[in-house]
Amino acid sequence: MIHGILNVRKEKGYTSHDVVAKIRGITHQKKIGHTGTLDPDAVGVLPVCLGRATRLCDLITDRDKTYETVLLLGRVTDTQDTSGQTIRMGDTSHLTEDEVREAVMGFVGDYDQIPPMYSALKVNGRKLYELAREVVRKARQVQLLGIELLKIQLPRVHMRVTCSKGTYIRTLCHDIGDKLGCGGCMEELVRIRVGRFLLEDSVTLDTLAEKYKEGCLGKLLLPMDGMFKEYPGLTVGGRWDSLAKNGNPLPGHAFLDASDPRGWKDGKAQEHPEYVRIYDEKGQFIAVCRWQKEEYRIVKMFYVSGE
Repeated sequence: MIHGILNVRKEKGYTSHDVVAKIRGITHQKKIGHTGTLDPDAVGVLPVCLGRATRLCDLITDRDKTYETVLLLGRVTDTQDTSGQTIRMGDTSHLTEDEVREAVMGFVGDYDQIPPMYSALKVNGRKLYELAREVVRKARQVQLLGIELLKIQLPRVHMRVTCSKGTYIRTLCHDIGDKLGCGGCMEELVRIRVGRFLLEDSVTLDTLAEKYKEGCLGKLLLPMDGMFKEYPGLTVGGRWDSLAKNGNPLPGHAFLDASDPRGWKDGKAQEHPEYVRIYDEKGQFIAVCRWQKEEYRIVKMFYVSGE
């Protein structure tokens, strides 16, 4: 079985589930998951986790993201993007660039956003669009970490948006249009970053298929421990090996590595790194641990017996 993360460039016309299905067909492997839905008309970065790396799906989904989008002012649709049915048109002839800039930048920071009815968000296990008028959508607080106005060519506004998990860019476009009084919808969307995964490093499904046939798909995989490179890596040996693989807490002296220049192994709890990656003597990644109550406790286990 293949274990690791692929930085896939989702192309227009595919759903995120389509991408997973395609990769299952390429790799002949069922255990695969994606890390955040992209609408069929959207393109860009879609990290896909394979094998034991599926345990990282939630962690990657929680990372902040960056998008480039085109807001079309003067049109409101039922889906909040140009693929939907037009509900009304608005006049944009009176707008100035300064007015648009002020309206857009007013959304930076915490922002109470009502999810679109046509979305993958679920209520009691059912998607919003399946519930139609049965539910009242509640606003959720999201965070816009930054908006860069790339170009204003009214009625179109080109933006780069960095935001928290759960932000709908098409809803942002809709809300900016509302604020300006003319309405608006999203015309284009490209996700250019998810956490550490960048668009320029992403690969298409065709490339993945070619690399798999050539036997070198591994060159495109980010290993599971690659998500935690900021944490020190330590090795367990002897009786501590089996204890670690069974999920038991570990004392600070359980590790073979004694070369850390910070001298954190001197028994002072405050000098132990808060998080570490742990490996067995063969270099196999076991888990991520956190220093708590004078011992390392497993936060996320990646070792599976027999694999």
